[in-house]
Amino acid sequence: MAPTLAVSFNGSSEIIDFVLKKGNGVKGLSEMGLDSLPEQYIQPLEERMCDTKTMSQESIPLIDISKLDEPEVAEAICEAAEKWGFFQVINHGVPIEVLENVKEATHQFFGLSAEEKRKYLKEFSPTNNVRFGTSFSPEAEKALEWKDYLSLFYVSEDEASALWPSVCRDQVLEYMKRSEIVVRKLLDVLMKNLNVTEIDETKESLLMGSKRINLNYYPICPNPELTVGVGRHSDVSTLTVLLQDDIGGLYVRGNNDSWIHVPPVNGSIVINVGDALQIMSNGRYKSVEHRVIANGSNNRISVPIFINPGPSEKISPFPEVLASGEKAVYKEVLYSDYVRHFFHKAHDGKATIEFAEI
Repeated sequence: MAPTLAVSFNGSSEIIDFVLKKGNGVKGLSEMGLDSLPEQYIQPLEERMCDTKTMSQESIPLIDISKLDEPEVAEAICEAAEKWGFFQVINHGVPIEVLENVKEATHQFFGLSAEEKRKYLKEFSPTNNVRFGTSFSPEAEKALEWKDYLSLFYVSEDEASALWPSVCRDQVLEYMKRSEIVVRKLLDVLMKNLNVTEIDETKESLLMGSKRINLNYYPICPNPELTVGVGRHSDVSTLTVLLQDDIGGLYVRGNNDSWIHVPPVNGSIVINVGDALQIMSNGRYKSVEHRVIANGSNNRISVPIFINPGPSEKISPFPEVLASGEKAVYKEVLYSDYVRHFFHKAHDGKATIEFAEI
């Protein structure tokens, strides 16, 4: 039986109304000083993180990319993308100040009043490209996730200047701009390993034709062991560039049903392969399941940039990958259809990729 709340709501609909419709998010719930977790957030046993499933002795690669031209650095990146699907990079060229500014801006946005944040809810936002929300896909989920977010789809500098929240707009744009240089270098290395010698205009649109950035806020949670910050999933991106604070809580799927913590490393950026790149590389690069645990003592933030194909692009294994006679394991899919499929259901591990399997 679920424990009772210190602050009572009259039924489930009042909690949903408070969190989802009034702009309070789970941050608002957290700040009420709840003794226990509302039942809407209690995850099934199989979705909860258990100590016996974690492997603390393993870690994803940490790669110094200051000398990206050196063969051993390029080799380490490709090996990490093939074996782990995740790696951290240091000496990447994005100034620490830019990273710190975007983290601070994230706190500034979530520090706004519920009335201010409510302006960016789906029903009120001036554009579909700016969205404040909570959990992942509340309409499709049996249990909600303990996370609030601001999602920003980048169309142009002009639109961002006009419509993104002013409290975080400039910092986010600067972070995106600086990170794009890193992304281009990494994609160049990863493509050469697939015998794609040049990222021309067509390939660029396929690999990085659109960008979305999320500001994520995971407030302190009562009974964190009963819920999740983010459920098991893999990203639908080409690459994801993730900035995390110093709290920790991101776990990546390892072997034998284990979960490996991705420890915060000061000044580092986490890179992971998304489903789109797994499809385009015909499975050579791995888009790996990951999740975020809830925290009982600290608020946590993270800022992922999702580097995606353009929505109207059709993605399939690159001809260069299949040139040697390798058989395609994925069919051609319209990227916007793939993304729609992902967002119309709850997080469910690696199930989304089945949409593109032959």
